[in-house]
Amino acid sequence: MTRRIYLDNAATSFPKPESVSQAMLDFAQNIGASAGRGAYREAIESGELLSDTRRLIAQLIHASDPNHIIMTFNCTDGLTLAIRGLVTKPNSHVITTCMDHNSVLRPLHSLQSNLGVEISHVAADGAGLVDPEDIRLAIRPHTALIAVVHGSNVCGSVQDIDAIGQIARQHDVPFLVDAAQTAGHMTIDVQTTPVDLLAFPGHKALLGPLGTGVLYIRPSFESKLQPVREGGTGSKSELAIQPEFMPDRFEAGSHNAIGIAGLQAALRFILERGVEAIHTYDSELCRTFIAGTRNIKHLKVYGPQEPERRVGVFSINISGYEPTELAAVLEGQFGLLTRAGLHCAPLAHQALNTFICGGTTRISTGPFTTVEDIEYAVDTLAQIAQMQPAT
Repeated sequence: MTRRIYLDNAATSFPKPESVSQAMLDFAQNIGASAGRGAYREAIESGELLSDTRRLIAQLIHASDPNHIIMTFNCTDGLTLAIRGLVTKPNSHVITTCMDHNSVLRPLHSLQSNLGVEISHVAADGAGLVDPEDIRLAIRPHTALIAVVHGSNVCGSVQDIDAIGQIARQHDVPFLVDAAQTAGHMTIDVQTTPVDLLAFPGHKALLGPLGTGVLYIRPSFESKLQPVREGGTGSKSELAIQPEFMPDRFEAGSHNAIGIAGLQAALRFILERGVEAIHTYDSELCRTFIAGTRNIKHLKVYGPQEPERRVGVFSINISGYEPTELAAVLEGQFGLLTRAGLHCAPLAHQALNTFICGGTTRISTGPFTTVEDIEYAVDTLAQIAQMQPAT
């Protein structure tokens, strides 16, 4: 098998634009310095790289102040900074959903164990969609946070964060959005969506390298968030405490500058192509997959059947195959690279009734996935399913 088709973009995107590796190589060979740690030319260039990348991210999500773009090491890092920095009082209450990732579930479980934090996991329907009104009904007088995954990393369902954000704002409850599967795939406008905190990685749909991520903090909200990390910033070194101003309040230590160089190049690629155009193409891939698999016997596709209610993340099962076995067949016999298991989202698999069988096999698309790749995947699934007797 010489043909290999990468369909695991929900884990990390591949391939990256050629400009990403070129930018990282240029940084390694010609700059190399840490931002804010010197007044020589290379250190200044590193600082300018960091500032320009914040500006590009702000442009991407329509943020008004680039200094409210906090550079993190991945989406999990940003979510942890948000959750741990906000939920600090014993016996607080937090609302999340059964579709959320362990990046949210595990910090909350730790807070539940250590601070007695109460957690409400709002249920989803069979397509992985949450009713915003159920979130409204879950709010209590001591609710400290609503944390919601925007796009499911299991079945691609996209939650209505505009409606949920309005509910959170009406009840004066902070709202955190995990945009790991949507930032770069679809438009996010923090000026129109009532979001206080938005976390996303640089290495998925933004097409940047691993080790990069973002936490957006709404202007004026930073005072409600306690820093989780303290340390060197290259600024106000005479102070014994972390600087209060943004973004230094939430960034300690040297940045992953070489990764940010790659992210800067990726953002330029994304913005030049246009998020709307990327989203339109993603919807076309979704439509092709849904139409092609709709009548394949013994194949189950999870998540919404309408492209406008999802991103290109598909969980599947074929009767007679364990998820890991199916993934092995897809790679070994057909060159399709997928991911099998529970995908770090056990409650989502419980909601979809796939937990008991070890989860699903996941197919996820990216900007470099072609329609022909999806058609080949559909034909492959039909061929495998045809070999399986009904159970």
